[in-house]
Amino acid sequence: MFNAKRMPAALAVRALLVLGLSAVPALAQDTAQPAPAPAGQSAFAPQPVTYASAAAAAAAAQKFADEARRAYPKGSANIDQALWTQAAAAAEAAVLAESGNADYLKLRAQIYTEVGFWRQAEVTWAAYFKTVPAVPGSPEAQQAGAAQYNLGYSAYVRNRPDLAARYFAECLNLDPQSAQCAGWAARTALEGGDYARAQTLYAQAVALTPADKSLKYFQGLAQKAADYGPAATGAFSRAYADLDAGRKDKALEGFQAAAQSAPNFAEAWRQAGRLALVMGNVRAALEAYQGAVALPGADATDKFNLALAQEGAQFGLDAVRTFRAAYSKYSGGDKVAAESGFQQATTQNPDYAKAWAWLGRTRYEAKSYAGAAEAYGRAVALDPNDKSSAYFLRLAQQGK
Repeated sequence: MFNAKRMPAALAVRALLVLGLSAVPALAQDTAQPAPAPAGQSAFAPQPVTYASAAAAAAAAQKFADEARRAYPKGSANIDQALWTQAAAAAEAAVLAESGNADYLKLRAQIYTEVGFWRQAEVTWAAYFKTVPAVPGSPEAQQAGAAQYNLGYSAYVRNRPDLAARYFAECLNLDPQSAQCAGWAARTALEGGDYARAQTLYAQAVALTPADKSLKYFQGLAQKAADYGPAATGAFSRAYADLDAGRKDKALEGFQAAAQSAPNFAEAWRQAGRLALVMGNVRAALEAYQGAVALPGADATDKFNLALAQEGAQFGLDAVRTFRAAYSKYSGGDKVAAESGFQQATTQNPDYAKAWAWLGRTRYEAKSYAGAAEAYGRAVALDPNDKSSAYFLRLAQQGK
């Protein structure tokens, strides 16, 4: 079906990537550099081949693509995989031979979309839409929208919010039913201080996916954003994205920056506090929950976590968490597990008077008077003002 007659590699690659990809949209021209290839992939360099006809090249491209789908694990498509590289090169050859053929243009764009080569997907869909105008929401427009979304996310993580916003907006133009495009368009509007647009876009995203709690969360934030200002809301939104990506240190810095920029921003204090507790950063947690509790809307959870941070600063978070878990066991009636937990808390911090007192209590209630006297004795030694422990210490020593 095709002739494997080869031409010089450099010349062929230039022909494929310049002549075959000439229809670059205005948005792509504004991009300083292509979106990075997926992790572990190098730049695409197709093996140059010629075919007997454009139809033969297109048939070869389809054949290679079908073989690739069978050969590689689902979801692993990558332009560096040999069969996908051959499919892309054959599709380029088909378009190069017959540039006005809509079927070949679409096949080429679909291949780049399937392998996640988003920069080339954007360019090749634009070439296709010059021949067949885009119909918003059509399968082709949805695939082109996926390229815009991924390029937008790449721009976002490279801290190019204006460019990201343009990509997300174009994604939404192509695929108006895309909740992820609406949500990210809303996020860039929020971070850019366009609160009215952010609210409109979040409402659209929530309408598309009513069960998405994250979208509802940010919809509420957008409604209050004017109270905090663009610096605080931008820092908060970025911190949230960092948290989603697992960059906890950076996320904590962002939540702290948001709270410091807008001290009335209760959720920024809370997020900083929650994350600090997860990270074991007692000082940051204490500062964050002090900020949250100082606000009029502070709730019981804020006060609980402030107490946790305060106690953790004194005795260590691990010991305090162990103590609280043991107390929950005790309250639930599992006193054997509670005694074990209180014992563990005293091991984690031998100066934890409250843990010794409750260890004494569980032992006393189990009529283990010698062990109770030992625990109550440590509690009283650490906290001479603990009259309850002193009272039960005397009873335990008397065996009653």
